[in-house]
Amino acid sequence: MAFRLAAEFAPQDWLWIGFPHDPAEWPSEPSGELLGAAQAEIAGFANAVAESGQDVRLIVRDDANAAAARRLVSAKVTLEQQSYGDIWLRDTGPLTGFENGQRTARRFGFNGWGGKFEMTGDQTIGADLARGSGLSFSECPMIFEGGAIDHDGTGLAITTEQCLLNPNRNPSMDKDAIGQALGRGLGLKRIVWLGQGLEGDHTDGHVDNLARFVGEGHVAIPKANEANDPNAAIFADAKKRAEAGGLKVSAIPSAGMVMRDGAIEAASYANFVIANHLVIVPQFGSPRDQDAVAQLDALFSGRTAIGLPASAVLAGGGSFHCASQHCPGQHVPASKQG
Repeated sequence: MAFRLAAEFAPQDWLWIGFPHDPAEWPSEPSGELLGAAQAEIAGFANAVAESGQDVRLIVRDDANAAAARRLVSAKVTLEQQSYGDIWLRDTGPLTGFENGQRTARRFGFNGWGGKFEMTGDQTIGADLARGSGLSFSECPMIFEGGAIDHDGTGLAITTEQCLLNPNRNPSMDKDAIGQALGRGLGLKRIVWLGQGLEGDHTDGHVDNLARFVGEGHVAIPKANEANDPNAAIFADAKKRAEAGGLKVSAIPSAGMVMRDGAIEAASYANFVIANHLVIVPQFGSPRDQDAVAQLDALFSGRTAIGLPASAVLAGGGSFHCASQHCPGQHVPASKQG
Protein backbone atom coordinates (compact mmCIF):
# COMPACT_ATOMS: atom_id res chain seq x y z
CA MET A 1 0.00 0.00 0.00
CA ALA A 2 1.34 3.47 -0.91
CA PHE A 3 2.14 6.05 1.73
CA ARG A 4 -0.75 8.33 2.63
CA LEU A 5 -1.05 11.32 4.92
CA ALA A 6 -3.90 11.44 7.42
CA ALA A 7 -5.91 14.65 7.50
CA GLU A 8 -5.29 16.99 10.40
CA PHE A 9 -8.96 16.61 11.35
CA ALA A 10 -8.50 12.84 11.76
CA PRO A 11 -7.69 11.51 15.27
CA GLN A 12 -4.24 12.47 16.58
CA ASP A 13 -2.01 10.74 19.12
CA TRP A 14 0.01 13.81 20.08
CA LEU A 15 0.96 17.35 19.13
CA TRP A 16 4.53 18.62 19.02
CA ILE A 17 4.89 22.34 19.77
CA GLY A 18 8.08 24.41 19.53
CA PHE A 19 8.97 26.67 22.48
CA PRO A 20 10.67 30.03 21.71
CA HIS A 21 14.25 30.35 22.91
CA ASP A 22 16.14 32.83 20.71
CA PRO A 23 16.03 36.54 21.73
CA ALA A 24 17.29 37.45 18.24
CA GLU A 25 14.01 36.15 16.82
CA TRP A 26 11.92 37.97 19.45
CA PRO A 27 14.00 41.05 20.36
CA SER A 28 13.03 43.47 23.09
CA GLU A 29 11.14 46.57 22.02
CA PRO A 30 9.87 49.69 23.81
CA SER A 31 6.52 48.05 24.51
CA GLY A 32 8.08 45.10 26.32
CA GLU A 33 10.21 41.94 26.14
CA LEU A 34 8.93 39.93 23.19
CA LEU A 35 10.62 36.60 23.89
CA GLY A 36 8.90 36.21 27.24
CA ALA A 37 5.57 37.23 25.73
CA ALA A 38 5.97 34.71 22.90
CA GLN A 39 6.85 31.99 25.41
CA ALA A 40 3.73 32.79 27.42
CA GLU A 41 1.54 32.60 24.30
CA ILE A 42 3.00 29.27 23.22
CA ALA A 43 2.59 27.96 26.77
CA GLY A 44 -1.06 29.03 26.71
CA PHE A 45 -1.51 27.10 23.46
CA ALA A 46 0.18 23.99 24.87
CA ASN A 47 -1.84 24.18 28.09
CA ALA A 48 -5.17 24.47 26.25
CA VAL A 49 -4.54 21.36 24.16
CA ALA A 50 -3.11 19.35 27.06
CA GLU A 51 -5.98 20.28 29.40
CA SER A 52 -8.44 19.14 26.71
CA GLY A 53 -7.07 15.61 27.13
CA GLN A 54 -4.54 15.39 24.26
CA ASP A 55 -0.86 14.50 24.60
CA VAL A 56 1.31 17.61 24.07
CA ARG A 57 5.07 17.39 23.63
CA LEU A 58 6.59 20.83 24.07
CA ILE A 59 10.02 20.92 22.43
CA VAL A 60 12.61 22.86 24.44
CA ARG A 61 16.21 23.53 23.41
CA ASP A 62 18.23 23.34 26.65
CA ASP A 63 17.98 23.26 30.43
CA ALA A 64 17.35 27.00 30.74
CA ASN A 65 14.65 26.84 28.07
CA ALA A 66 13.08 23.86 29.85
CA ALA A 67 13.05 25.74 33.16
CA ALA A 68 11.34 28.74 31.54
CA ALA A 69 8.76 26.43 29.96
CA ARG A 70 8.05 24.52 33.16
CA ARG A 71 7.23 27.75 34.98
CA LEU A 72 4.52 28.43 32.40
CA VAL A 73 2.95 25.10 31.47
CA SER A 74 0.60 22.65 33.08
CA ALA A 75 1.91 19.41 34.55
CA LYS A 76 -0.03 17.71 31.75
CA VAL A 77 2.42 19.09 29.17
CA THR A 78 5.44 16.86 28.47
CA LEU A 79 8.77 18.63 27.87
CA GLU A 80 11.11 17.09 25.31
CA GLN A 81 14.61 18.51 24.95
CA GLN A 82 15.97 18.65 21.40
CA SER A 83 18.37 20.78 19.38
CA TYR A 84 16.44 23.03 17.00
CA GLY A 85 16.76 26.47 15.50
CA ASP A 86 13.38 28.11 15.10
CA ILE A 87 10.07 26.92 16.57
CA TRP A 88 8.26 26.36 13.26
CA LEU A 89 7.84 22.59 13.51
CA ARG A 90 5.09 22.57 10.88
CA ASP A 91 7.91 23.17 8.40
CA THR A 92 10.84 21.30 9.94
CA GLY A 93 9.15 18.48 11.84
CA PRO A 94 8.28 15.03 10.47
CA LEU A 95 5.21 14.53 8.26
CA THR A 96 3.61 11.35 9.55
CA GLY A 97 1.29 9.02 7.68
CA PHE A 98 0.73 5.34 6.94
CA GLU A 99 2.33 2.78 4.67
CA ASN A 100 1.42 -0.89 4.56
CA GLY A 101 -0.68 -0.37 7.66
CA GLN A 102 2.22 1.04 9.65
CA ARG A 103 2.67 4.59 10.90
CA THR A 104 5.77 6.12 9.38
CA ALA A 105 7.24 9.57 8.82
CA ARG A 106 8.69 11.52 5.92
CA ARG A 107 11.31 14.24 6.10
CA PHE A 108 12.35 16.56 3.26
CA GLY A 109 15.37 18.74 2.65
CA PHE A 110 15.22 22.14 4.35
CA ASN A 111 17.16 25.28 3.35
CA GLY A 112 15.86 27.93 5.74
CA TRP A 113 12.87 29.05 3.68
CA GLY A 114 14.89 29.71 0.59
CA GLY A 115 18.12 30.60 2.40
CA LYS A 116 16.60 33.49 4.36
CA PHE A 117 16.67 32.04 7.90
CA GLU A 118 19.22 29.28 8.32
CA MET A 119 19.55 28.12 11.94
CA THR A 120 21.43 25.16 13.42
CA GLY A 121 19.18 22.21 14.17
CA ASP A 122 16.40 22.99 11.74
CA GLN A 123 17.81 20.55 9.18
CA THR A 124 17.83 17.67 11.69
CA ILE A 125 14.90 18.22 14.07
CA GLY A 126 12.47 16.31 11.83
CA ALA A 127 14.52 13.13 11.97
CA ASP A 128 15.28 13.65 15.68
CA LEU A 129 11.59 13.96 16.59
CA ALA A 130 10.70 10.90 14.53
CA ARG A 131 13.45 8.80 16.12
CA GLY A 132 12.62 10.05 19.61
CA SER A 133 9.02 8.93 19.14
CA GLY A 134 9.93 5.51 17.77
CA LEU A 135 8.69 6.33 14.26
CA SER A 136 10.36 4.85 11.24
CA PHE A 137 11.10 7.54 8.67
CA SER A 138 12.59 8.12 5.27
CA GLU A 139 14.16 11.13 3.61
CA CYS A 140 12.81 12.76 0.44
CA PRO A 141 15.33 14.68 -1.67
CA MET A 142 13.45 17.86 -2.61
CA ILE A 143 13.43 21.08 -0.56
CA PHE A 144 10.02 21.39 1.07
CA GLU A 145 8.31 22.74 4.18
CA GLY A 146 5.21 21.20 5.73
CA GLY A 147 3.32 24.50 5.87
CA ALA A 148 3.60 24.80 2.09
CA ILE A 149 0.69 22.36 1.64
CA ASP A 150 -2.57 21.52 3.32
CA HIS A 151 -4.41 18.26 2.54
CA ASP A 152 -7.62 16.42 3.33
CA GLY A 153 -6.41 12.83 3.77
CA THR A 154 -7.70 11.62 0.40
CA GLY A 155 -4.59 12.51 -1.59
CA LEU A 156 -5.92 16.00 -2.39
CA ALA A 157 -3.75 18.97 -1.43
CA ILE A 158 -3.54 22.73 -1.91
CA THR A 159 -0.44 24.88 -2.22
CA THR A 160 0.68 28.22 -3.65
CA GLU A 161 2.66 28.88 -6.78
CA GLN A 162 4.55 31.62 -4.94
CA CYS A 163 6.15 29.11 -2.59
CA LEU A 164 6.57 25.80 -4.39
CA LEU A 165 7.56 27.36 -7.71
CA ASN A 166 9.96 29.81 -6.08
CA PRO A 167 13.47 29.33 -7.55
CA ASN A 168 14.97 29.60 -4.05
CA ARG A 169 13.70 26.06 -3.28
CA ASN A 170 13.93 23.66 -6.23
CA PRO A 171 14.96 25.73 -9.27
CA SER A 172 15.19 22.76 -11.63
CA MET A 173 11.65 21.53 -10.89
CA ASP A 174 8.51 22.74 -12.65
CA LYS A 175 4.92 22.26 -11.51
CA ASP A 176 4.69 18.75 -12.96
CA ALA A 177 7.97 17.63 -11.40
CA ILE A 178 6.96 18.98 -8.00
CA GLY A 179 3.59 17.24 -8.21
CA GLN A 180 5.27 13.96 -9.11
CA ALA A 181 7.80 14.29 -6.26
CA LEU A 182 5.06 14.99 -3.72
CA GLY A 183 3.10 12.08 -5.14
CA ARG A 184 6.03 9.76 -4.52
CA GLY A 185 6.95 11.23 -1.14
CA LEU A 186 3.55 11.95 0.41
CA GLY A 187 1.08 9.98 -1.68
CA LEU A 188 -0.58 13.09 -3.07
CA LYS A 189 -2.81 12.37 -6.06
CA ARG A 190 -3.96 15.86 -6.97
CA ILE A 191 -2.81 19.38 -6.12
CA VAL A 192 -4.95 22.49 -6.47
CA TRP A 193 -2.56 25.35 -7.11
CA LEU A 194 -3.41 28.70 -5.57
CA GLY A 195 -1.46 31.83 -6.47
CA GLN A 196 0.14 34.25 -4.00
CA GLY A 197 0.39 33.93 -0.26
CA LEU A 198 -0.11 36.73 2.26
CA GLU A 199 1.71 40.02 2.20
CA GLY A 200 4.54 40.05 4.73
CA ASP A 201 4.82 36.25 4.87
CA HIS A 202 8.51 35.37 5.36
CA THR A 203 7.90 31.86 3.99
CA ASP A 204 7.19 33.06 0.43
CA GLY A 205 3.48 32.36 0.72
CA HIS A 206 2.78 29.24 2.76
CA VAL A 207 -0.75 28.01 2.17
CA ASP A 208 -1.47 27.46 5.88
CA ASN A 209 -1.89 31.23 6.19
CA LEU A 210 -4.22 31.34 3.18
CA ALA A 211 -6.47 28.29 2.83
CA ARG A 212 -7.09 25.27 5.07
CA PHE A 213 -9.07 22.07 4.74
CA VAL A 214 -11.93 21.76 7.21
CA GLY A 215 -13.29 18.56 5.65
CA GLU A 216 -12.78 16.44 2.55
CA GLY A 217 -12.77 18.73 -0.48
CA HIS A 218 -13.79 21.68 1.72
CA VAL A 219 -11.50 24.64 2.49
CA ALA A 220 -11.79 27.79 4.59
CA ILE A 221 -10.34 30.97 3.06
CA PRO A 222 -10.34 34.43 4.66
CA LYS A 223 -12.43 37.19 3.13
CA ALA A 224 -11.49 40.85 3.39
CA ASN A 225 -13.93 43.16 5.12
CA GLU A 226 -12.00 46.45 5.14
CA ALA A 227 -10.96 48.52 2.16
CA ASN A 228 -7.35 48.69 3.35
CA ASP A 229 -6.93 44.93 3.75
CA PRO A 230 -3.53 44.21 2.12
CA ASN A 231 -4.63 40.70 1.12
CA ALA A 232 -8.07 41.41 -0.34
CA ALA A 233 -7.09 40.55 -3.92
CA ILE A 234 -5.04 37.54 -2.76
CA PHE A 235 -8.00 36.07 -0.86
CA ALA A 236 -10.36 36.64 -3.79
CA ASP A 237 -7.94 34.98 -6.21
CA ALA A 238 -7.48 32.01 -3.87
CA LYS A 239 -11.25 31.52 -3.66
CA LYS A 240 -11.58 31.65 -7.44
CA ARG A 241 -8.79 29.12 -7.97
CA ALA A 242 -10.05 26.79 -5.23
CA GLU A 243 -13.57 26.73 -6.69
CA ALA A 244 -12.17 26.20 -10.19
CA GLY A 245 -10.34 23.20 -8.74
CA GLY A 246 -13.62 21.72 -7.55
CA LEU A 247 -13.29 22.62 -3.86
CA LYS A 248 -16.08 23.82 -1.62
CA VAL A 249 -15.07 27.16 -0.07
CA SER A 250 -16.29 28.63 3.22
CA ALA A 251 -15.32 32.19 4.11
CA ILE A 252 -13.76 33.10 7.44
CA PRO A 253 -12.83 36.67 8.43
CA SER A 254 -9.56 38.30 7.54
CA ALA A 255 -7.60 39.85 10.39
CA GLY A 256 -7.20 42.92 8.19
CA MET A 257 -4.25 45.30 8.29
CA VAL A 258 -1.89 44.24 11.10
CA MET A 259 1.36 46.22 11.34
CA ARG A 260 4.53 46.09 13.41
CA ASP A 261 7.34 48.63 13.13
CA GLY A 262 5.80 50.01 9.95
CA ALA A 263 5.68 46.63 8.18
CA ILE A 264 2.70 44.45 7.29
CA GLU A 265 2.53 41.23 9.30
CA ALA A 266 1.07 38.00 7.91
CA ALA A 267 -1.68 37.78 10.51
CA SER A 268 -4.22 35.14 9.53
CA TYR A 269 -6.94 33.19 11.28
CA ALA A 270 -6.27 30.46 8.70
CA ASN A 271 -3.25 29.58 10.84
CA PHE A 272 -5.58 27.73 13.22
CA VAL A 273 -4.67 24.37 14.77
CA ILE A 274 -7.00 21.37 14.65
CA ALA A 275 -6.57 19.22 17.76
CA ASN A 276 -8.70 16.26 18.83
CA HIS A 277 -11.17 18.31 20.86
CA LEU A 278 -10.31 21.92 20.06
CA VAL A 279 -9.63 24.28 17.19
CA ILE A 280 -7.10 26.88 18.37
CA VAL A 281 -7.61 30.21 16.59
CA PRO A 282 -4.85 32.86 16.84
CA GLN A 283 -5.98 36.29 18.04
CA PHE A 284 -4.27 39.52 17.03
CA GLY A 285 -6.26 42.25 18.77
CA SER A 286 -8.31 42.73 15.60
CA PRO A 287 -12.02 43.62 15.66
CA ARG A 288 -12.55 40.36 13.75
CA ASP A 289 -10.97 38.08 16.38
CA GLN A 290 -14.18 36.77 17.91
CA ASP A 291 -15.96 36.50 14.55
CA ALA A 292 -13.19 34.19 13.38
CA VAL A 293 -13.58 31.96 16.43
CA ALA A 294 -17.36 31.76 15.95
CA GLN A 295 -17.16 30.97 12.25
CA LEU A 296 -14.52 28.28 12.70
CA ASP A 297 -16.50 26.80 15.58
CA ALA A 298 -19.45 26.43 13.20
CA LEU A 299 -17.27 24.61 10.65
CA PHE A 300 -16.08 21.92 13.09
CA SER A 301 -18.80 19.77 14.58
CA GLY A 302 -17.56 17.83 17.60
CA ARG A 303 -14.78 20.32 18.34
CA THR A 304 -14.81 23.63 20.19
CA ALA A 305 -13.02 26.61 18.67
CA ILE A 306 -11.23 28.89 21.13
CA GLY A 307 -9.20 32.03 20.55
CA LEU A 308 -5.78 32.53 22.13
CA PRO A 309 -3.49 35.59 21.90
CA ALA A 310 -0.77 35.21 19.28
CA SER A 311 0.57 38.73 18.56
CA ALA A 312 3.97 38.10 20.18
CA VAL A 313 4.39 34.74 18.42
CA LEU A 314 3.50 36.48 15.14
CA ALA A 315 6.37 38.92 15.67
CA GLY A 316 8.72 35.97 15.15
CA GLY A 317 7.21 35.21 11.74
CA GLY A 318 4.38 32.71 12.27
CA SER A 319 1.53 31.56 14.47
CA PHE A 320 0.20 28.47 16.22
CA HIS A 321 -0.13 26.17 13.21
CA CYS A 322 3.39 27.08 12.09
CA ALA A 323 4.74 26.27 15.56
CA SER A 324 3.18 22.79 15.82
CA GLN A 325 3.14 19.43 14.10
CA HIS A 326 0.69 16.61 14.79
CA CYS A 327 1.15 12.86 14.80
CA PRO A 328 -1.93 10.93 13.64
CA GLY A 329 -3.40 8.13 15.70
CA GLN A 330 -2.05 4.66 15.09
CA HIS A 331 -5.31 3.47 13.58
CA VAL A 332 -6.77 6.26 11.48
CA PRO A 333 -9.67 5.48 9.10
CA ALA A 334 -8.92 6.01 5.43
CA SER A 335 -11.55 8.75 5.24
CA LYS A 336 -12.83 10.93 8.06
CA GLN A 337 -14.74 14.18 7.80
CA GLY A 338 -13.91 17.17 9.97
